[in-house]
Amino acid sequence: MERNKPVFDQVSIVAGSFNRSFDFYRRLGVSFPEPVTGRVGDPFHANAETSNGLRFELDSAAFAAVWNPGWAARSDLVGRVVLGFGVASREEVDRIYAELTSAGHPGLAPPHDAFWGARYAIIEDPNGTAVGVMSAIDPGGKTSPPSGWP
Repeated sequence: MERNKPVFDQVSIVAGSFNRSFDFYRRLGVSFPEPVTGRVGDPFHANAETSNGLRFELDSAAFAAVWNPGWAARSDLVGRVVLGFGVASREEVDRIYAELTSAGHPGLAPPHDAFWGARYAIIEDPNGTAVGVMSAIDPGGKTSPPSGWP
């Protein structure tokens, strides 16, 4: 039985100045809705769908450290990019993570049930770029965000 191939469907940028980045990309024509704000009102996440179905996201460095535990103690997150690949099943996330880490690629976040309702893992490519592998979001699988939520 042939497996479905992962589909490149997301680019996330970790912004040094969230507001400046948000303004920059809106001026370029990205149709972001208003950003998600934290407990103290600071924006930390924005998500836009492009005309070709690619999700384009901006995240604050503080928020990136929450969803990527491999970056929790890093101070060099500004300007980092995460490429996202969607897969057909939660099991496929686990399989791909095991395959790539067994081949020697560093795992930044092992497969886990993410608070937004998807199975998610992050592997680092040979150039140091973070690559997320994510199943479809199951609304019934959503939970409270982890501690450290902005």
